[in-house]
Amino acid sequence: MKKILCGALVLLILAGIVLAQIVSPNGKEEKTLKILVVYYSHSGNTREIANMLKDLTGGDIFEIQTTAPYPAEYNAIVKQVKKEKNSGIKPQIKNGFAGSQNYDLVFLGSPCWFGTIATPVETFLSRQDFSGKTIVPFVTSGGSGLGSIERDISVLQPSANVAPGRAFNRSSVKSTQKEIADWLASSLRQAR
Repeated sequence: MKKILCGALVLLILAGIVLAQIVSPNGKEEKTLKILVVYYSHSGNTREIANMLKDLTGGDIFEIQTTAPYPAEYNAIVKQVKKEKNSGIKPQIKNGFAGSQNYDLVFLGSPCWFGTIATPVETFLSRQDFSGKTIVPFVTSGGSGLGSIERDISVLQPSANVAPGRAFNRSSVKSTQKEIADWLASSLRQAR
């Protein structure tokens, strides 16, 4: 157990050093990235990944919250989300986020609902302008993968660069620290 914790700590330190600045191929500092981790979580799985990303990057974090909570019971939430998706309804979210232009790189987290981002995330994106910014999506699901998430984010943020995303299986969220660190390093290389 101590070896696992020490290994995780080393990964966190290394990732933090890598993320603190983007370095050009000749070794000179190019640019310090301003990173935001923004997410919506219904069951807590997406929140866990978002908090790991925040810890690894040292970035800011913002949780998207609805004004009215979704039902906890599975069939009830499926019915409500299906109605929202089929009708184009965007649920009301709490205000509190400003300054989307203050960030270079945005990790955007969501549960995968019907093969795309959760409707509260759609609401959030429809209110923001991430023009010229890089959005890196991540989702949690029971195994459905990314679905059309990257394309759907591009529709809502056509002037942003949507980088390849990552799906995390909800059953293994707690055991994915190394997986997240590896994905994060790859995402940062692409953001250069």
